[in-house]
Amino acid sequence: MGPRRAPKETIMATERTLSIIKPDATNRNLTGKINAKFEDAGLRIIAQKRIHLTPAQAGQFYEVHKERPFYSELCEFMASAPVVVQVLEGENAIAKNREVMGATNPANADEGTIRKEFALSVGENSVHGSDAPETAAQEIAFFFSGLELVG
Repeated sequence: MGPRRAPKETIMATERTLSIIKPDATNRNLTGKINAKFEDAGLRIIAQKRIHLTPAQAGQFYEVHKERPFYSELCEFMASAPVVVQVLEGENAIAKNREVMGATNPANADEGTIRKEFALSVGENSVHGSDAPETAAQEIAFFFSGLELVG
C-alpha cells in the first residue's frame, strides 16, 4: 500500500474580466443594483469609472463585430449616454460574470440574472462582459492602465 494522497482539488483560477454597465442601465440609475449582484456572486470591483464613449471609441472597442449587421446600431447605442466600465476580479471571474449577466436575450435569461431583471431588449441588455481570458485582457487594457487596477 503506497502513501495516502490527498483528494484532487479543483484548482480555481483568480481572474479579471471587464464589465460594462450599458446606457440603458445607467439611464435608469441601476449601477448600484447591478454592482450588488456582482458583489453578491463573490466578484470584487477593482477598477471603475463612468465615461461617455464617442461613436469612434465605441466602434474601436466593438471592432470585432464590424462585419455584423448590428455593428453600427451597437456603436450608436453605446455612445448614446454614459457607461460604467469596471474590472471584476474573483475565482473564475469570466464565467461567473457571464452567469450573473444571463443570456444576451433577456427572454432566455435565467431568473435572478441582470439581464432577466433589467434588460430592455436583446440590444439594450444592460451589461457587457468579456468572453475569454484573451478578450478580457484586451478589453481591460482598452479602458484601464495598470495603475488603475487596485485589487
